Amino acid sequence: MQHEAHAGHAHHHEGHQAPGSSWSMAVQATLHCLTGCAIGEVLGMVIGTAFGWGNLPTTILAIVLAFFFGYSLTLRGVLRSGLGLRAAVQVALAADTLSIAVMELVDNGVIVLWPGAMDAELGDLLFWGALAISLVIAFVATVPVNKWMIGRGKGHAVVHQHHH
Repeated sequence: MQHEAHAGHAHHHEGHQAPGSSWSMAVQATLHCLTGCAIGEVLGMVIGTAFGWGNLPTTILAIVLAFFFGYSLTLRGVLRSGLGLRAAVQVALAADTLSIAVMELVDNGVIVLWPGAMDAELGDLLFWGALAISLVIAFVATVPVNKWMIGRGKGHAVVHQHHH
């Protein structure tokens, strides 16, 4: 799903000094990261909450799954481009680690600081509202990180090289 979004990036490169360093490219890379993080975060929180786990194991599971799904989405696209598994894993790790880490740090930081959010249940509006708002804040915080990385030929600039 997100891989197809990368196909339209070519027009963003024209007229820029540093290919791929536009804010538009950074937003696309961050949306890609957000997709994987949100899938993992929601799944981890739902599993942990449903099983009645405490906050720490639930948060750890959510973070692990966020990294897993974030890397998986990139890996899927890079493998589709014809890169071998070992090289594709290296590209995914290089492209997404900082982006996912920033997103998870901000997202989980907001949840921890939000009064009552850590104790909210799946049926509570607070659970879903705090999670949604924390992901939006994490997205906004991560876009400049991705722009900085892409502008230096790192992050999703590396992934983008394998889409053309």
